[in-house]
Amino acid sequence: MGKAVFPRSLRGTIAPEGYPSSDVSGVTVSAVAGLIAVASFTSAEAQQAPLPSVNVEAPAARPKPAASRPTADQIRARDALRRAARQQQQQQAAAPKPTLPADRNPYSSPASPYKGERLQASGKFPEPLLNTPKTVTVLSKEILADKNSTSLRSAVLSTAGVTLGTGEGGNAFGDRFFIRGFDARNDVFIDGVRDGGVSVRENFFTEQVEILRGPASSFAGRGTTGGAINIVTKQATTENSFYNMDSTLGTDKTKRIVIDVNQKITPTFAARVGGMFQDAGVAGRDYVTDNRNGGFISTKWTPLDTVTLSTNYVHSEVTGRPDFGVPYYRPSTLAAGAPFPEVGSSRNNWYGFVNRDFSRIGQDIGSFNAEVKVTPDLTISDKVRVSRSTLNYIGTLPEGATLTDPLSNSVIRANPQSRFQQTDVLANQLEATYKFDTGAFKHTLLAGLEVSQEKALINSYTGLTSEQQGLPFSGTGSLSTVSVFNPQFTNLPFGIPSLSQFPTNIKIDTASVYALDSVNYRDLVILNGGIRYDKYDVRVDGFGTVNGVANVPGSTSADSGMPNFNLGIVLKPVPYASFYAAYATSSNPVGAEFDGLSTQYGGLSAVTNGGASQIFGPEKNTSIEIGTKWELLDRRLLVTAALFQTEKENARESRNITATTATADCPYPAGTTGTVPCLSAGAAYRIRGIDLQAGGKLTDKWSIFGGLVLMQSEVTKSNVPPANTALFTSNVGLQLANTAHQSFSLLTKYQINDTWEIGGQAVYRSKIFGGTFLAANQGTELPSYWRFDAFAEAKIDKNWTAKVFVANIFDKLYYDALYQSATPFVLVGPGRSASVVLSGHF
Repeated sequence: MGKAVFPRSLRGTIAPEGYPSSDVSGVTVSAVAGLIAVASFTSAEAQQAPLPSVNVEAPAARPKPAASRPTADQIRARDALRRAARQQQQQQAAAPKPTLPADRNPYSSPASPYKGERLQASGKFPEPLLNTPKTVTVLSKEILADKNSTSLRSAVLSTAGVTLGTGEGGNAFGDRFFIRGFDARNDVFIDGVRDGGVSVRENFFTEQVEILRGPASSFAGRGTTGGAINIVTKQATTENSFYNMDSTLGTDKTKRIVIDVNQKITPTFAARVGGMFQDAGVAGRDYVTDNRNGGFISTKWTPLDTVTLSTNYVHSEVTGRPDFGVPYYRPSTLAAGAPFPEVGSSRNNWYGFVNRDFSRIGQDIGSFNAEVKVTPDLTISDKVRVSRSTLNYIGTLPEGATLTDPLSNSVIRANPQSRFQQTDVLANQLEATYKFDTGAFKHTLLAGLEVSQEKALINSYTGLTSEQQGLPFSGTGSLSTVSVFNPQFTNLPFGIPSLSQFPTNIKIDTASVYALDSVNYRDLVILNGGIRYDKYDVRVDGFGTVNGVANVPGSTSADSGMPNFNLGIVLKPVPYASFYAAYATSSNPVGAEFDGLSTQYGGLSAVTNGGASQIFGPEKNTSIEIGTKWELLDRRLLVTAALFQTEKENARESRNITATTATADCPYPAGTTGTVPCLSAGAAYRIRGIDLQAGGKLTDKWSIFGGLVLMQSEVTKSNVPPANTALFTSNVGLQLANTAHQSFSLLTKYQINDTWEIGGQAVYRSKIFGGTFLAANQGTELPSYWRFDAFAEAKIDKNWTAKVFVANIFDKLYYDALYQSATPFVLVGPGRSASVVLSGHF
């Protein structure tokens, strides 16, 4: 019989003893086959019939070709490859697995940090930005770092479509932004909760800044005509522990240090703490200081997979000597004029008093958030916010210039502006998010209830006259003979000022219900809609003058019911592009601007000269926007383009009246003489424009972030003549004040190699017009400007980086804001500065 050859892998295990491991005889194969045949019958069948004989012939053995056996060299090569593979596997097992940084921004693209992916409020905005029918600008923490923006003001002002306003006679000086031409000073939110009152906000606790453009009352409540700003704070994470530090040394005696530490204590609990200290001056401004300190702590605990509890507390304080800018040169009422540095005075001139002027602005913000996943599709969350903001300052306004010949002898009035404002907020947001399907339509439905109480105590200082006698100080502390070109009274002695005994108290109670639904049909059509109703009550208690008697206590209250809604549709012909149209409304009730002490300034006065306050219905705002968004270059670059129009109705107008020019809507207060200001309602404004934005990567090494906004604004309805009848015959057709109608910004950086990155920023603002109210009717304007910044970053090793910044490279003289007055002053932008930032990441 021949021999059967078994596979090599079986030879050592089945070869019978005494046989070579490579051969098995045919006899053995025949015996095994017989056993298999016997096993195929049951025992009963085997007893009834004899088994037939079975003979199985084994196949004839064929000699194995010699070539099929590996040679000695092949065996050695094979063994070497196996050893190398085992060594590589061991090295890979020992090496740490690559992971995303634990401190990364969860809302931006990991592969392209300049590209925002989604908004923090995932319930209200469940879709990615590509699918959201609204223009949104997202400043991620990487963008803030590359802009070297240490405050909300510096971050927002380098963004197209946003300008800065100043305080007015009845408003506080702080973060006052105009978005798409409309005042948004009370439309700043922190983690989705309104941050009541005007303040100055730091960035050391900020994860990203979101600028929502266009009316957003369905999402945010009252106001939000031009848009809203949401500050997203840093939160604790249980992903990993990390330890970060940034230290800065710069010109103008700048010293700054920021610490950010996240500690994963258990798999379900983490704490994050941070701190900041800054001691600095301001480039191009004498005597002005900008000192800051603060800290934050955040915790996250997930006792169950379905329950998340988090807390957050932030404390910040901005102190120093405030800067109220430079006076405005206006040769006549028929000429626009210019800021005095444009006609020869030094940009560094400061017109305050070092022994009197100060600023202390603080914030304490505490939050508690609870989130419970009742089912995989139903989530209930509750957010509680308690905060206190303090605005405390005495500053000097350089206004009322008296021109002389020669011009160098001109003088101004150094007018004190003081404020002590304490704003307390208690708010609760309860929201339920439910995801469900109706056929091919996937819904994300959010229903919410928000209740808040905002209180403000507003006061001012007395005793602002210098102790030095013989100077023409008024009783309020104004000094009228300060030289424009050489301020000579900077170091005058002053006593300790005291707060007035007649403060104003404001209380706003708001109860809101809202429902929002986002419907996605196969990611081809997305519908977005929402409704909101706000029950708004405001009460003001203060003091006024009645029939010539000063400091008479009085109070005023008003209430409004404000329904608003939004609708949007998104069409996605391809996965990386969307086309959308949206319509939204919002309301501005009387007294909504917390820092205003009269209706003229967006607030509500307790009493007037006639013993009563003017109370108007809410201003009504509507906006329509059509646009498109594209994710390009392997979805690393988001490009957006939008056309928009915003209209305001029942807007306020201000005019001066006498006993003979009074009308039914502007009655002449009893017990007064001469000319008095009066406010009326019924005007209308309109802004139209185009908004272009881009953010992300052009290549693996080249990142960009920027935008271009072009706008047209005009007064479409007016019931009163303009403030300056020598220049204008009607308010209708005038542009709006405090609005840069053309603006551009671009931040870019390029990675040269694994060590070096270089980048820079360009910012353009067109001219801004001034006016006593919204209409640009004073004939004053700020010139347009370009500003350029640059930076270079070097990675020293895996933990340390060094970054050099040069801001305002060409030391451009430019102006941020214009005071709305017939005797204006302007805020000066910082000059050239340089700084080095050393960062450690562990």
